[in-house]
Amino acid sequence: MVTIYPSEGLRIVIFLDDHEPAHVHVFGDGHAKNNLSGSGGRPELVAFAGFKRGDLRKAMAIVSERRDEFLARWWAIHG
Repeated sequence: MVTIYPSEGLRIVIFLDDHEPAHVHVFGDGHAKNNLSGSGGRPELVAFAGFKRGDLRKAMAIVSERRDEFLARWWAIHG
């Protein structure tokens, strides 16, 4: 597991032995999984548990704002 972005009590990670589609996991008080190229090319929430609504919104905003950076990191790791 590689932490690619720590921010405001959240940690965005990519698992080294993970699978397509390109996605990230967000950890904080809960866990969320976000595909980086969902409908229309935008990030898409796949699943979440344990997050408060505000923390989930914050996580989604970070993933949306940094989508291209995270996608490049995902492909650098998974080729």
